[in-house]
Amino acid sequence: MNPALAVYACRPEESRGRRYAEPESPVRSAFQRDRDRIIHSSAFRRLQYKTQVFVSHEGDHYRTRLTHSLEVAQIARSMARQLALEEDLAEAVALAHDLGHTPFGHAGEEALDAAMRPFGGFSHNDQTLRVLTKLEHRYANFDGLNLTWETLEGTVKHNGPIAGGLPVAGSLPPTIADYVTQHDLELLTWPSAEAQVAAIADDIAYNNHDIDDGLRAGLFTIPDIASVPLIGPVFSEVDETYPGLDGPRRIHEAIRRLIDRMVSDVVAESRRRFEESKVLSVDEIRDLGRPVIGFSGAMYEHDRDLRGFLFDRMYRHYRLNRMASKAHRIVQELFQLLLAEPQCLPTEWRALAHGPGTAPTARIVADYIAGMTDRYALDEHYRLFDRYAST
Repeated sequence: MNPALAVYACRPEESRGRRYAEPESPVRSAFQRDRDRIIHSSAFRRLQYKTQVFVSHEGDHYRTRLTHSLEVAQIARSMARQLALEEDLAEAVALAHDLGHTPFGHAGEEALDAAMRPFGGFSHNDQTLRVLTKLEHRYANFDGLNLTWETLEGTVKHNGPIAGGLPVAGSLPPTIADYVTQHDLELLTWPSAEAQVAAIADDIAYNNHDIDDGLRAGLFTIPDIASVPLIGPVFSEVDETYPGLDGPRRIHEAIRRLIDRMVSDVVAESRRRFEESKVLSVDEIRDLGRPVIGFSGAMYEHDRDLRGFLFDRMYRHYRLNRMASKAHRIVQELFQLLLAEPQCLPTEWRALAHGPGTAPTARIVADYIAGMTDRYALDEHYRLFDRYAST
């Protein structure tokens, strides 16, 4: 047992175990083993060529789902260490949280969800659980990665309890609904503090690298974003400390300081919440009814202002709208064709499909498309729709 951990931290030796029993590793803890399985998965490698905001061929320096996941994991580990939480669990949840994302980012997910609406819909969180428990085929004794209960719980619930707050009242995404009947992830409770750390690390990484990528792409300028209350003082501080600093270094220095301020705020606010709530175990955290990890009130307002700026000046920019429009068409056309003609699926996928237009076939087609990288989806669309393309 690690004496440096807080009383409310998860401990690998106290894990609720795996769905399929396995001997413990003599050299790695249960959560370290989870992290390693995620990193070695095929789905994790494919994140290298999946969109974060910009389609992968737009440029080599923009974030992808892979680089984003690594940044989230680094921030999550830093905060977990400061809060005396289980770093390996926080890292595992951070690395796994985006495995179910489609090609072309949120535009691809929206298109696939619309296409799948008659068949139960699609969400990347639900798809992540499919990847972790069904779609990875690496081990002789089971499908999926057979992760610990704590990592699966944290991945499914990293944004909080999921039952009751869904678009269709009383419904659950199909994979989650099926899985919890066999391996209860206690959907009505909050997840561990480690999972909550991974969730807010996701927000910190997302906002700050979108500033960097948005400036790099010319979607807005430093004077534009300096109007955001949190951002302007940081750039002024950099300019006073390093007058005449060149553009890229100036941006990096500002973003480095922004991340540090957000992380420091979360650590201080979370310590206050731990003390106020007097929680003494991870189960008390789950039953508390509110998160123990979060921004202070002031930083929450700053974060909301930043999100509003990015929404207006970046996510609604005509260049991103055009990318999203193309992504919608590509995903929808792929889905419609393969659902109607499952014989066009590659051999291993065709073997799983049922008849044209059926719900089981729709789910297989969704799995196939969701697993695509941006460039594979573009190539597959070309192969299927261009009459002169080689098949």
